[in-house]
Amino acid sequence: MWFNDQAEEAAAFYTAIFKDSRVGSIMRNSGDRPGPAGTVMTVEFQLAGENFIALNGGPYFTFTPAISFFVTCETQEEVDAYWEQLSAGGEKEQRGWLKDEYGVSWQIVPAALGAMLGDPDAEKARRGTQAMLQVTKLNIAALRRAYEQG
Repeated sequence: MWFNDQAEEAAAFYTAIFKDSRVGSIMRNSGDRPGPAGTVMTVEFQLAGENFIALNGGPYFTFTPAISFFVTCETQEEVDAYWEQLSAGGEKEQRGWLKDEYGVSWQIVPAALGAMLGDPDAEKARRGTQAMLQVTKLNIAALRRAYEQG
């Protein structure tokens, strides 16, 4: 993950939110590379057991929604917690999407949504899709009510 100069801060932010997460090794600039000696170059970290590397690469690249992280939630409490924590300082978008304060895109999605949208009953799937398209944060009970009405 390419950051301007917030790699260590971002890794700490993410690992505080997800279970089974930790900051690993931090490589600091020795002074023979671009950037002041002692500044962070890379941070290795794990989120929910998955490995990542954050790089302080400068302002040359930014995050886009072309790559997003998909967080599957079993309960509304999980949806609410991830939604509020990850969007703090960022932007709440439509249909379960948000951008965090670093510009990284996330999709916070109830596990039940996939079954609703892929239901072989086309009318139920349409109702689930329509309910999803009309909201910002996904609400399991509201999605289920729209999906099951008929």
